[in-house]
Amino acid sequence: MADPSSYRPEPGQIPDSPGVYKFRDEHRRVIYVGKAKSLRQRLASYFQDIANLHPRTATMVTTAASVEWTVVSTEVEALQLEYSWIKEFDPRFNVKYRDDKSYPSLAVTMNEQYPRVQVMRGPKKKGVRYFGPYGHAWAIRETVDLMLRVFPVRTCSAGVFKRSAQIGRPCLLGYIGKCSAPCVGRVTPEEHRELAEDFCDFMAGRTGTYLTRLEQQMHEAAEEMEYEKAARLRDDIGALRRAMEKNVVVLADATDADLIAVAEDELEAAVQIFHVRGGRVRGQRGWVTDKVEAVDTAGLVEHALQQLYGEEKGEAVPKEVLVPVLPEDTGALGQWLAGRRGSNVSLRVPQRGDKKALMETVHRNAQQSLALHKTKRASDLTTRSRALEEIAEALELDGAPLRIECFDISHLQGDDVVASMVVFEDGLARKSEYRRFQIKSFEGQDDVRSMHEVVSRRFRRYLQEKLKTGEWSPEDGEDPLAEDDGRPKRFAYPPQLVVVDGGQPQVAAAKRALEELGIDDVAVCGLAKRLEEVWLPGEDDPVVLPRTSEGLYLLQRVRDEAHRFAIQYQRNKRGKRLKSGPLDEVPGLGESRKQALVKHFGSVKKLRQATIDQICEVPGIGRKTAETVAAALAQAPPAGPAVNTATGEIMEDETPAPAGAASERGTEL
Repeated sequence: MADPSSYRPEPGQIPDSPGVYKFRDEHRRVIYVGKAKSLRQRLASYFQDIANLHPRTATMVTTAASVEWTVVSTEVEALQLEYSWIKEFDPRFNVKYRDDKSYPSLAVTMNEQYPRVQVMRGPKKKGVRYFGPYGHAWAIRETVDLMLRVFPVRTCSAGVFKRSAQIGRPCLLGYIGKCSAPCVGRVTPEEHRELAEDFCDFMAGRTGTYLTRLEQQMHEAAEEMEYEKAARLRDDIGALRRAMEKNVVVLADATDADLIAVAEDELEAAVQIFHVRGGRVRGQRGWVTDKVEAVDTAGLVEHALQQLYGEEKGEAVPKEVLVPVLPEDTGALGQWLAGRRGSNVSLRVPQRGDKKALMETVHRNAQQSLALHKTKRASDLTTRSRALEEIAEALELDGAPLRIECFDISHLQGDDVVASMVVFEDGLARKSEYRRFQIKSFEGQDDVRSMHEVVSRRFRRYLQEKLKTGEWSPEDGEDPLAEDDGRPKRFAYPPQLVVVDGGQPQVAAAKRALEELGIDDVAVCGLAKRLEEVWLPGEDDPVVLPRTSEGLYLLQRVRDEAHRFAIQYQRNKRGKRLKSGPLDEVPGLGESRKQALVKHFGSVKKLRQATIDQICEVPGIGRKTAETVAAALAQAPPAGPAVNTATGEIMEDETPAPAGAASERGTEL
């Protein structure tokens, strides 16, 4: 625990101007980010008597080891920089809202030649119009099913669309009138895009004009005795009215607004947002967060606004944002929101009428969300705590293993040997901390030797992270570390328990790796698959946990997750190797240029026969690259002849060779 006075800036060193500040711990990790109108006044408040600080603030300043700041011109710039740093560094003492689930939205892909209506989750894409989010995907599908009668926009996938175009026959929706069938040319691309735009206008709340136009067309058809057309228009109007009824009118003045409500206690807070467009509730979202910093309701609202609109632009930011309490920097927030939208945004607290009544409804939803979250968490937390206590008791640990790391080795008959490391914190999987390894020191199958290598590499990285603090000195010949940038490091935190998938040999190898590095404060055990026995280093007999033990169940989950992650990586690596071609061996040649080469020449065989000048004719290929490609293909052995498996006939190699599978994203060590 650090003494704040040890890193307190000198008097007069802190500027009296707006800015953003960062507290770092002894490992140089950023643990808190804040902003202030006056950096001098705000930072001085952290260095008073610890007894006068809020308990959470006191914990933060005693965990920190240094503070630094950046001066900005305006409070709006401070708000933007604070949001960027919180997103970049993920500080542990900042309030961070996380969705309790991934809410679905109704999306119209206006960036395609034939826009498609579909349900989408996850991050928003450029050129796609979104409506919602909705509480359930089935609610979107019911609405779309009603509206396709009037707006027969394409809803099929790219594969179905392409197949229908090839066979010249639309899918079932095209036959029953719920798709205009652009795949077979029933409508032109322009006509189909106009349908999609009408669909978007209706979903955006501009319903009155369209319904009036349909009613007028219905009456004209009836007067001209086109009764079938009039009946169809009547049914279309009924379908649209039923779709509108699914979103009850809550504000009579067709307001576009977001209503944000907060329910909180001493430890946690829940935020609920209602998205009102055209006077109707078009979507709802909710977040729950731990109050890891000393923050009041106004601060929670400010954090919620940053989270909600930090990545939004244009109409996604409404004209009006209604909140229960105005944040401290209302003016700066209003300017920031206006900058995101491109026009003025009203940020205020509703005082009376329908908007205040709706705000009370949103607040009740927030209270229910917080109560439900606490009920679920209490039950789950009790089970996880019991499991950790049982593991600590069975393995005779000093305390509950709050961080558990498990290692597993995977290979196929000695080829593509890889390993995985999964992390469980407080009994829950921490997938952002997972790591995967390629075995580098030898070839062939040797699980014990592989386990020793993997554990050594993982904890050698941990020791390197401790190098800057002076807690560990590097051995002779080791390279110094690069400067830390404050981002969270996956190897910076040691586990209390290392679990290996295997028995005595694997456990002994892991223990030997730790001893060679001088690490004696990390427990090691192994879980054998056959009888689910727990093996400890140097013990002849295993520890047998009861089959009904929550501790055994947690160890099994950890082991199975490590096994799954290792198998997945090993299969991906093997698949990539089997699909690789001679172009994959060319250094600096990316996927796009490989495809361009094969497309230009038609096959790798023809590319091998091309001259350097002919290769240079491919767009994006310079002479140096062409020489490298030609040299690599000249050294690579020619592929064997293709054989027709049905007839046994040897075929000419005219088909393009695979350009190699795209490399899997992820971090390897």
